[in-house]
Amino acid sequence: MTTEATLLSTSASPTARQVWTRTRGVVLALVILLAAAVAIAAVRSSAQHGSLDPRSADPSGSRAVAELLADQGVSTRVVTTLDEASTAAGPDTTLLITDPDLLTDRQQTRLHSGFADSGGRTVLVAPGTPSVGTLAPGIDADSTPSFDSTLPPDCSLPAAQRAGTADTGGIRYTTDTPDADACYLSDGLPTLLRIPAAEGDGDTVVLGAPDILHNERLDEQGNASLALQLLGSRPHLVWYLPSLSDDSAPDSGDRSFFDLIPSGWLWGTLQLFIAAALAALWRARRLGPLVPERLPVAIRASETVEGRARLYRKSNARDRAAAALRSTTRTRLAPLAGLSPAQAHAPEALLPALSAQLHRDGQPLQSLLFGPPPRDDAALIALADQLDALEREVRRP
Repeated sequence: MTTEATLLSTSASPTARQVWTRTRGVVLALVILLAAAVAIAAVRSSAQHGSLDPRSADPSGSRAVAELLADQGVSTRVVTTLDEASTAAGPDTTLLITDPDLLTDRQQTRLHSGFADSGGRTVLVAPGTPSVGTLAPGIDADSTPSFDSTLPPDCSLPAAQRAGTADTGGIRYTTDTPDADACYLSDGLPTLLRIPAAEGDGDTVVLGAPDILHNERLDEQGNASLALQLLGSRPHLVWYLPSLSDDSAPDSGDRSFFDLIPSGWLWGTLQLFIAAALAALWRARRLGPLVPERLPVAIRASETVEGRARLYRKSNARDRAAAALRSTTRTRLAPLAGLSPAQAHAPEALLPALSAQLHRDGQPLQSLLFGPPPRDDAALIALADQLDALEREVRRP
């Protein structure tokens, strides 16, 4: 009974207060994370949109241009996928691509084949080297940007002549197309190019900067006039906002996870792995033979027993606990039965000696001292009680 009470008191399950004390930090972190996610979702679900979005009234949005075009009878339709943009091109439609560099090579090729012979107008906003060569063949982006934001037209394009000075300074372009309209020159290179189509009345306009479309810059210089003329030449305007999440035209072929990781990350991960391996070798080095050291404080035996019992309980190691109890009991019973400590764990020597002393059959003693591990905690406590009772009976005169 004493052993049972001791085991129950030293191996008791944690209380609700102890569980809360251990887990309240994790719960608080989860609550903060959930609140942040709700706040971000609420902000993103508002009426605000991104840059060059015709629905956005932000300074970098383009709602003012869309409303002015609507007053002139031009309808504006916003699309965000390549399928919608490719099928929207037509002779009465202007296709505006706000960020061509976000498109992959396959998407650029598919989009160009959709509007090349459509007879409509295509306006590319600040296309760089990754996209201008595919979407506007014959045009190259200069590596040095324009340092002048406001530029005069310096060309015979009617839209530029009527608009006058505008904020088109940004990316500069070069072209070998003989009938191209090169406007708003910066150091001799145009920041606006109009390339007529090989067949039909369509054309492609390359704009070096998006400033003339922003709400905050529309009322400056001739920005409004130039924007309305470039985008209002057809009755319908398709405003394409490319996105990295658009999977309507994925690259062909199956790609593994490592194909999607930039090469820089792979090399960086390899370097971190080598550094971690070197650090592990450095920390694991042996400086000499092991030296025994006295503990700085004395630990009571009861604390050691309780700590070991809790470890056994936490890992459900009833077999190890039972083996420890039986081994200790056999070690104490061997001298009482007239055996040496070396014979304490030999069933053929210990069991006959105990049976002769207690006048008992050896089979129950074998099950008690050398039997299988207990099935549950109750069986383990019962085993401890039986071992204590056996030791008391052997010690009784």
